[in-house]
Amino acid sequence: MTFKMVHENYNVQDLDKSVAFYQEAFGLKEIRRNEAADGSYIIAFLSNEESTFDLELTWLKEKEGPYDLGDCEFHLAFETEDYDAAHAKHEAMGCICFENPAMGIYFVTDPDGYWLEVIPAK
Repeated sequence: MTFKMVHENYNVQDLDKSVAFYQEAFGLKEIRRNEAADGSYIIAFLSNEESTFDLELTWLKEKEGPYDLGDCEFHLAFETEDYDAAHAKHEAMGCICFENPAMGIYFVTDPDGYWLEVIPAK
């Protein structure tokens, strides 16, 4: 028996803001959207041509206030072939939250506070 990772979900407060962030920061585009008939939720799936893995962003109408992300000890990682250009882009966006030069990685935060790791291609 084998398993293939398909997507990861993040719940977000402002779906349009989050979709725009992921498009600007990582080149992800919305590939499909599911909306509840009663308007209680909207789910947007984002991806790019580099992978078949999707990021699922879920907006819930009834949710008020920010999500409790705990200690933020989880993250999604993005690999880039041009680490320096990616770092410069994210620095200009003002979203870098942590750098570890010894490991050659850094993290950015999305509009809801989720941490996203950026690593150089091996």
